Formats: sequence, C-alpha cells, structure tokens
Amino acid sequence: MRRTTPLVLTAAALLLAGCGSQQDTGSGGRAPAPSGTGAPSAGRNAGDCTGHANLTVADQDRTVCVAEGGELRLTLDGSRARPWKPVTVSGSGLEAINAGLVLQPGDATAAYRAVAAGTVRLSSSRPLCPEPTAPDQVSCKGVEEWTVTVRVG
Repeated sequence: MRRTTPLVLTAAALLLAGCGSQQDTGSGGRAPAPSGTGAPSAGRNAGDCTGHANLTVADQDRTVCVAEGGELRLTLDGSRARPWKPVTVSGSGLEAINAGLVLQPGDATAAYRAVAAGTVRLSSSRPLCPEPTAPDQVSCKGVEEWTVTVRVG
C-alpha cells in the first residue's frame, strides 16, 4: 500500500487556498466597483456612505449610498446612433449641480449634491440598435434601460 496522504492533503490545501481568493460578486460576473465609485451599499450605516460617487453604465441596477454633502456624478457613454435620454430623477435627497459639458453626442451626464436623507431613483434609456439608414433594413424597437438607486445618509 502506497502512502499518498501528505501529497493529497497538500494538493487539497492549495486548491482550497485558491478558491478562497475568488470573489462572488452576485452580479452575473460583474465585479463591484471600488468603494467610493458607485460601489453597492445596500444595508450600510450612514457612516459607511461615500462622499463621492462616479456612476457609469456598468452600475445598472445598483444601490449606492452617498453621505449628506457628498457628490454623485454620472456619465453614460452613448453615440449619435444610440443616444441616451436625459437622466430622470424621482425621489428626494439630491440637488442637481453643474455636470460640465457633454463632449460626445449621445452621452448623458449629470451631477448631484446629496442635500438631505432620502432615496432617489436615477434612470435613462436608449435604443438597443440604431435606426435603419435604408428602406430595406429591419427596424429594432428594443430599449436599453438604466437605473440606479441612490440612498443619501
């Protein structure tokens, strides 16, 4: 009978150590954004809210917590053929501030200051595909939705 137990135990330990370094993002393979850049924050205390958050298309369906007095900026990169609609705000707690210039046609940008405790839903949408440029092309009526929930605490 051969003794392979130490080798098997060593291999198992290495495999388990490697598995422990993987992160389950719970977002379909999308890694969460680093803290302070729109990282998910549902269930956090007000002291854990970030002072500044930058949101992009990748933050779709996330919840972000911004501390009172903090700022939130967002940029949705679009194109002339598939432009984002202006961002709509529903809820209270954010006040619009100057977002600067939009340099690319089709982009949507916005900036807000967190002024009071509350919950806000930011949303926008754009066509899934460009409008046909010739009469024999098929039209696509699909819409890409973007929403983020912002908690001010």
